[in-house]
Amino acid sequence: MRLLLVLLAALFAMPALAQPTVVSAPESQEGVSLTVYNGGFAVVRETRPIALQRGLNLVRFEGVAARIDPTSLAIKSLTAPGALSVREQNYQYDLIGRQSVLNAAVGERIRLIRTLGDQTVVEEGTLISQPDQGRIIELDDGRVLVDPSGTIELASLPMGLLSRPSLLWHLNTDRAGTHQTEVSYMTEGMTWKADYVAVINEASTEVDLTGWVTLDNQSGATYRSASLQLLAGDVRRVQEQQAYPQAGRVYEMADAAAPPPFQEESFFEYHLYTLDGETTIQQRETKQMQLLAANEVGVQRRLIFDGSGTYFPFYRARRPGAGGATEELSAAIVVELENSEANNMGMPLPKGKVRVYQADRRGRLQFLGEDLIDHTPRNERIRLYIGDAFDVVGTRRQTANRQISRRVSEQTYEIEVRNRKEEAVEVAVVERVWGDWQVTEKSQDFTTLDSRTIEFPLTLGPDETATVRYTVRITY
Repeated sequence: MRLLLVLLAALFAMPALAQPTVVSAPESQEGVSLTVYNGGFAVVRETRPIALQRGLNLVRFEGVAARIDPTSLAIKSLTAPGALSVREQNYQYDLIGRQSVLNAAVGERIRLIRTLGDQTVVEEGTLISQPDQGRIIELDDGRVLVDPSGTIELASLPMGLLSRPSLLWHLNTDRAGTHQTEVSYMTEGMTWKADYVAVINEASTEVDLTGWVTLDNQSGATYRSASLQLLAGDVRRVQEQQAYPQAGRVYEMADAAAPPPFQEESFFEYHLYTLDGETTIQQRETKQMQLLAANEVGVQRRLIFDGSGTYFPFYRARRPGAGGATEELSAAIVVELENSEANNMGMPLPKGKVRVYQADRRGRLQFLGEDLIDHTPRNERIRLYIGDAFDVVGTRRQTANRQISRRVSEQTYEIEVRNRKEEAVEVAVVERVWGDWQVTEKSQDFTTLDSRTIEFPLTLGPDETATVRYTVRITY
């Protein structure tokens, strides 16, 4: 009797032990959404139906991103919230390929098909090792071949190899049937950036600004008909990010005549840009979409002669014979605009590169320069340093340096600015001062921009030269 009970128990347990694996393929996906971050990662959310039995189920969830962070994964049942739990999870990424198939076949019998002279020879044996130590095949006649050429034929595909990266779950549920599940995880290899094209008018008073989103997918998965959101802001992550080499890319440009608009909204302490509609993002694809378009935006072009290095961060080698306290410099070209609704803008701008163009007298756009902007809220001023003026140059000299006492010194500077243009220009001469300072002598009035910066405004006629002189007393 006891033996009969044991046999019956074993019989009833067999279906559970032999329970087949439930395969969830990406083709069954009913929805996918992405939020891509500036930091080179994304949050992926997928909705798929999965048929489950009551109790423990073995589920293979295929088609996840190859660069998934498995520790970030969350799964829930939308059909029966709270009825689903994960007992065990494994990330499997040993994909079918030439090397992976042969590596998995080490120790297995194979057929080697090769050409010797004019003959095709077929030999059988065992694959002993693979390329790390050199490919070695032991033939049935006892001979050992090292790195033989030819085609290796297997009787069957080795177990454990997958056609696409997968998650293997042991899912437990107390409700049988088809569950509509939502799976979310983070993946590396998804990046986005903003680029801007600014076309300035002939008078340099207005600009037409177009913003583009460049989305790069190197995550190891394709996202079809995905809802797309972009999050702009500096989101802190604790772990260090590794740099991966990028494979070949496929570039796709969205139709510029009818760009899909992004809706912007504040989210927590960041900004979220949501694409109106859906888009497909292929693996190894770079996609560009229009983010914004603003016309007739008021701008101001300024020439700034800053001899102390704010717009000239790189050391300029002195020519032989030049003065040790003398610098020959060009005026910096700066374009400024207000990101406000009154100025036909007012949208929070993600950080990115701004390229500035202007049409010549033949109507051909010419590149004027470029600069980077940081994340810029609305109603903030944007300042672009795009190059150095050709015809507005100058010389900055320190003409005196006197030590008044142990802690007090006096320095005298002379800044000569020369306008070689055939039209009048306005130039701002910017000087930096340090310590506890006081200007004791000056050739003209100045404006104090902050505790370390003063500005002398100059107006120069065609081919005119003007000189700013001042003496500053500094207490340390």
